[in-house]
Amino acid sequence: MEFRQLQSLLKLIDCNFSVSKAADEMFVVQSAVSQHLKKLESELEADLFIRKGKRLIGLTEIGEQVVNHARVTLASVNSIRAIGKDHVNQDQGILRIGSTHTQARYVLPPVLKTFNRAYPKVELQIHQGTPKQLVHWAINDEIDFSICTEALAESNQLTNIPCYQWNRSLITLRGHPLQKLEKVTLKDLCEFPLITYVYGFTGRKSFSDTFTKAGLEPHVVLSAADTDIIKTYVLEKMGVGIIASMALDEVGNTKMEIRDLSHLFPWEITRIAYLNDKYLRHYEQKFIKLFIDFVSQADDGKVYQL
Repeated sequence: MEFRQLQSLLKLIDCNFSVSKAADEMFVVQSAVSQHLKKLESELEADLFIRKGKRLIGLTEIGEQVVNHARVTLASVNSIRAIGKDHVNQDQGILRIGSTHTQARYVLPPVLKTFNRAYPKVELQIHQGTPKQLVHWAINDEIDFSICTEALAESNQLTNIPCYQWNRSLITLRGHPLQKLEKVTLKDLCEFPLITYVYGFTGRKSFSDTFTKAGLEPHVVLSAADTDIIKTYVLEKMGVGIIASMALDEVGNTKMEIRDLSHLFPWEITRIAYLNDKYLRHYEQKFIKLFIDFVSQADDGKVYQL
């Protein structure tokens, strides 16, 4: 059995069983991928795939077991290689960070700036995606760390570290009636069209659950994964925005006003996660420490301690 057979198997799964696409992403000819898969089935003396004619459409029960072990095997190989690289040079390599837009735009910049000063020979890569994608990438060891609020704690294949808590703030155009209230309530928010995050991003589920438990139905006129888009449409007078407080940025210096809503909604926890048993290189351990130190010491009202 060869590693390239397992690599072809996993790439095929990631490419939704398209042999041609898997070959393109591996920079090999299609016949090479087909040969790898054929040899793997021959050696195991078992069918790994459900077939419809000549097309592969899914995995057999045995195929699913093989895929699970293949992921562990290739991840272990990557860890062995990382040990060797650390022995040669602890301060040089690539750090692949997966995050949502909110983390990449509002939380990571000062952390990465500090990290870059300490490790100038480490190439930093930011891979933005949905929380579901971030879990998938981390499990497949396609990125070193995932940073987001949703999904990471739900996977038993990932080691996750709670980093900080955050809540929400209201943003409106200056002079909006909500800004004149002594205390904003959920019912008050239901009186106006709302702009907030799409499902699966930045605490949207618990946001909606809060209204449901109160027997209220908010009028969400627009939802987006990108905080900057929410701000844009507030300026376009489509509604009032509810965003993560760490994404306030310079809202207070624009045409908008802000209002803390932490008394209305549950606190969310952002985590950093990586594959179980993954060997963490020296600079990867340092990054985790820098990230946690930064968010625990922040006193600008954007980030909160656990």
